[in-house]
Amino acid sequence: MNLLFFASTFGLALAIALASKRGTKGKEEIEREFWDRERAANNTRKQPLDDLAYIKLPMEIFPMELLPDDPNVEDYRQTILSLNELPIVNFTGLTNTDLKLRYGAPNITLLTSYDQSYTLLVRTLQQWAQALYDGGYPNEACQLLEFSVSTGTDVSATYRLLCKIYREQGTPEKISTLYPMAETLNSASQKTIVGILQEADESSL
Repeated sequence: MNLLFFASTFGLALAIALASKRGTKGKEEIEREFWDRERAANNTRKQPLDDLAYIKLPMEIFPMELLPDDPNVEDYRQTILSLNELPIVNFTGLTNTDLKLRYGAPNITLLTSYDQSYTLLVRTLQQWAQALYDGGYPNEACQLLEFSVSTGTDVSATYRLLCKIYREQGTPEKISTLYPMAETLNSASQKTIVGILQEADESSL
């Protein structure tokens, strides 16, 4: 199946589901607006990518020497080294249609690869941080988690583990610093993540 066609049909299904939940528009109207927008997107010429917010990996914070005998950790290290050679951009909350309208249809494959690299990055950081925490290295885990949050991750487990570390280290006041990023996430997980922070705040009282 063509990946871009699948993404478009998934976007349509999501649009219908959201509109149905809000009870504002009928299914036919939603479909018409969606496909009108998709046609416009497919006809958008290639645009410059000068305004992309590329993510640079701070390699100095990654604890490459810790847990050397853990094969999973070795996989995380190798993944980070590979990602360090690739362009990474967070497009969370933007559909393929959004990207084509802004940057042109000819750029969509390239932009999709940038976003896939980002998804791999934040997933790897979460898994690596969890392994470090479980292995007795909460400070190093905290560094990875804080960097991930700074990139706009919507991985809820990242916020949950970071809150846990803050509480255990006796710095629960740091939880409040996570709200600005969490509250502005363009993601379906936004409310869940804010809820995690609120729950962590309440349990710290």
